[in-house]
Amino acid sequence: MSPLIRIPLGLAIMVVGFLMVKKTDVVLSWFGQVPFAEAKFGPGGSRFFYKLLGIVITFIGIFVATNVISGILEDLAGLLTHTRS
Repeated sequence: MSPLIRIPLGLAIMVVGFLMVKKTDVVLSWFGQVPFAEAKFGPGGSRFFYKLLGIVITFIGIFVATNVISGILEDLAGLLTHTRS
């Protein structure tokens, strides 16, 4: 992917992840509580889940901007397509 597309796309993904962490209450009002997170993490688990998701999305944005994501995806594709003899 061209750096002219990759870098702004990665920055946009990083901003979305950052805003998910910073404005967790807004995200919670948009998408509601996550029953799995409430059951596993207790009261307030949905906020914690959205913050963790925001951090993961921020790292994905960093990986896209620095072109690390292509190597990760190639390795995953290699693992999935590897056939045993």
